[in-house]
Amino acid sequence: MAGDLKITLKKSVIGSTEKIRATVVGLGLNKTNKTVLRKNTPEIRGMINKVHHLVDVEEV
Repeated sequence: MAGDLKITLKKSVIGSTEKIRATVVGLGLNKTNKTVLRKNTPEIRGMINKVHHLVDVEEV
């Protein structure tokens, strides 16, 4: 699991549960279409799996 992940918030968190919102904020995303780079770790992968329906992920 080397490298970075490019994570983009593609859908709004309006109507989502508080846990989903907290996970999105924990990834560093706060606006639709915002993109962040994160290390490819099991913790980040778990957060992405929880919000996979809201984000797009690319390996960099």
